[in-house]
Amino acid sequence: MPEANFNRAEVTLANWRSVPYSRWSFEHVSEIVPSAVIPGTRGRESTGPIGLDALSGISFAGLKGIPSSLPDFLAESETDEFVVMKDGRVIADWRAPHSDPSCPHIIFSVSKSLTGLLGGILADKGLLSFNSPISRYVPGVAGSAYADATVQQLFDMEISVDFVESYLDTSGGFERYRRSTGWNPEKPGDPAPDMKTFICGIGKGAGSHGERHAYRSPNTDLAGIVLERAAGARFASLLSDHLWKAVGAEADGMVTVDRIGTARAAGGISAMARDLALVGDLLRRRGAGIMSEDFIADLWSRKRREAWKNGDQLELFPEGSYRNYWYETGAGELAAIGIHGQWIWIHPESETVIVKLSSQRLPVDPALDHAIVRMMRAICGS
Repeated sequence: MPEANFNRAEVTLANWRSVPYSRWSFEHVSEIVPSAVIPGTRGRESTGPIGLDALSGISFAGLKGIPSSLPDFLAESETDEFVVMKDGRVIADWRAPHSDPSCPHIIFSVSKSLTGLLGGILADKGLLSFNSPISRYVPGVAGSAYADATVQQLFDMEISVDFVESYLDTSGGFERYRRSTGWNPEKPGDPAPDMKTFICGIGKGAGSHGERHAYRSPNTDLAGIVLERAAGARFASLLSDHLWKAVGAEADGMVTVDRIGTARAAGGISAMARDLALVGDLLRRRGAGIMSEDFIADLWSRKRREAWKNGDQLELFPEGSYRNYWYETGAGELAAIGIHGQWIWIHPESETVIVKLSSQRLPVDPALDHAIVRMMRAICGS
């Protein structure tokens, strides 16, 4: 890995998500935020890089609609790792010069999608009921927005909460939430509580639960706590035992934890791109015996289409829907998406799974997201 153009001491809790530091910190999150290990199999022999030769003919409209080649677009979109799998076999991969092949990369809200799958597995085993009230597992939500909501509404992001998802917030509720997770430095004059206490203090918003899709990260952090209480084990261990090892993930993953050890299920997982491709291929193969086919089919069922149409993420997938923390695009694809350019893309018809891990300077860039979707669809159509 080439040396970074800054000293390690310059990377702090205050700047680790900012350019240029993010190109290093996104692969070294455990050095910045306390983290728990998600053990992998550690038994599968790694293969060397393949390159992009299998996709040499791909062309699509990149940024600003200008035709782009795949290598140029990967560099332009600040990609760190990129993997394409067809019919369960890696056919192409790419890694930026600064990227460290030995380090897991933070996947931000793709973590939500892994949490959703873990919920499905635990439900299949009879350890979790999606139809139950959240309070059955976390009584501490009494008096909060979550007091009268179900686990399914939590996993579908259909909770009415008085909370704004604002990634660039520096002084409001979202910044205080990030301090509660351990992601931002504390303010001595205005200390934040631990993450669970913060979430259990969020009030209810306008309207009823289940009416509209409202993407709010504290929902999934609470979901991680629900899973721990339902199964009687820590989140990192549950994810390792029920999903990570089951798909044959080679490398250990990581998940950030707050000051009392609560896992950041909404965005704190770090993983290797090839191992994430195995997770995507699990969905392509309709569960492959690890999860029930019914749960996987439900992700495509579009049951929550009306709530999606009433929600706050309609622009990217106007004909889509959202179920158990996965995006259904409306065109036969599933996607897991995280800020700063993290993606898992699954297209069963072409037997394709794509993983893109990045250090994009903006948390959310709608124009770039649309270009990335065009790239994914061009690959699936090749």
